[in-house]
Amino acid sequence: MRLARPEDRAEVERLVHAAYEPWVEVVGMRPLPMEADYAALIAAGHVHVTDDLDGLIVLVPEDGVLLVENVAVRPDRHGRGIGRGLMAHAEREARRLGLPDLRLYTNVKMTSNIALYESLGYVETGRAGIEGRSAVLMRKRLSS
Repeated sequence: MRLARPEDRAEVERLVHAAYEPWVEVVGMRPLPMEADYAALIAAGHVHVTDDLDGLIVLVPEDGVLLVENVAVRPDRHGRGIGRGLMAHAEREARRLGLPDLRLYTNVKMTSNIALYESLGYVETGRAGIEGRSAVLMRKRLSS
């Protein structure tokens, strides 16, 4: 894992597009990660990528919690543990930053993602409308 660099932006955007395009029909609109400003996220040091750019995770430190804003894996690399590895990286980053909790949100129609997050110890904390989309809010407390 490494932080994305400005020269990675085009590849990061292609990866996000490939990962989220299948969800457009399911949710009825483009998922929020497809609308993000990756140049700004990279410049802020929020985009972490696998060395081979097969996956990425966007992590945003907040007050007392690390927001997992986006997790994306190339569709042809699904089932290889990349997503779980990215989520494990998020936990390491939260610990490194001294943040005891992680939070994320995902579209209510992305049921396979919700199941994955639950299997990793995330619990639903509520539901909310976010930019015209229905989201499941989830949180995980890190053990000491």
